[in-house]
Amino acid sequence: MLYLVLGRVFQLLVLLGRGDRAKTAEIVVLRHQVAVLRRQVNRSDLQPADRVVLAALSRLLPRSSLDVFFVTPATLLRWHRALVTRRWTYPPKRPGRPSTRADIREAMLRLARENPTWGYQRISGELAGIGLRVPPSTVRDILKRAGLSPAPRRTGPSWSQFLKAQAEGIWACDLFHIDTVYLKRLYVLFFIERATRVIHIAGVTAHPTGTWVAQQARNLVMNLGEQAESIRFLIRDRDAKFTAVFDEVFTSLSAGVIKTPVRAPQANAIAERWVGTVRRECTDRLLIYGEIHLRRVLQAYQRHYNRHRPHRARDRRPPQPPHDPAPPSDLDQVRLQRRQVLDGLINQYRRAA
Repeated sequence: MLYLVLGRVFQLLVLLGRGDRAKTAEIVVLRHQVAVLRRQVNRSDLQPADRVVLAALSRLLPRSSLDVFFVTPATLLRWHRALVTRRWTYPPKRPGRPSTRADIREAMLRLARENPTWGYQRISGELAGIGLRVPPSTVRDILKRAGLSPAPRRTGPSWSQFLKAQAEGIWACDLFHIDTVYLKRLYVLFFIERATRVIHIAGVTAHPTGTWVAQQARNLVMNLGEQAESIRFLIRDRDAKFTAVFDEVFTSLSAGVIKTPVRAPQANAIAERWVGTVRRECTDRLLIYGEIHLRRVLQAYQRHYNRHRPHRARDRRPPQPPHDPAPPSDLDQVRLQRRQVLDGLINQYRRAA
């Protein structure tokens, strides 16, 4: 638009320097061209800048001369009124209180989802504690629009949330087998802590019976000492080797025994996952000669698993992390020291002193 205005100003300056005869001839030519264009074009395609220039120039001509434009005088006047209205019209304001900011609204919804037992009064109070003054009625309306009930207990805890809250007292156990180089099958009984992922190898035998499994459970409780009192639940499958005597070892500690459904390995996923881990990293890469050899291999792997191996569920920390010195400030001076486990089958690394 600025370019068009400047162009028209320069044209006026040029016209001022020309004679009346030349101007008259040019006006006749332009009028004839406009007449030709009117016969060919039904409706002109004007840009907003063109409308501004024509509306401004129309104020310089008398009303008797407005017929020189290829639009009607009423259209020119309407354009001019629209320009004036747009110039002096302010943006409308919504009545009532201003809307709640998006970040505050997201904070309300987050508190509601993460705390199912909190009502809108409690959420309003929590926001006030961090310096956000939001009336309870506003919280209630925003929760309703988001599809969340403002009353307490919107939804029950998921299985993931329940297990994380109860993980400190949940243990799991299972049996898995290993075939030796002489095609003899050995069975391993193990226990794993749900919260820390600490593994306990209870025993190795070629003939697992209910009596043997129950005795290994007694030995485990004796070795744990006072730590055994922290067991609240024990997850096991429905194998016949887990007899009532086995269950009594843990029920005597006021722990509940949870039996998994039939053919549902995912119900005891933590234990099943460890079986796959120990096979991929250890037993499937060795030839086991006998029961003594397997027990020694599993003891070495148990120390590696509990004290060194990182776990994603524990933010890449081992179940029983050692007390290492603080990391050096200069990373260029870091030197690694390798320690081989199981005759080099597994490597462990630590910072050299």
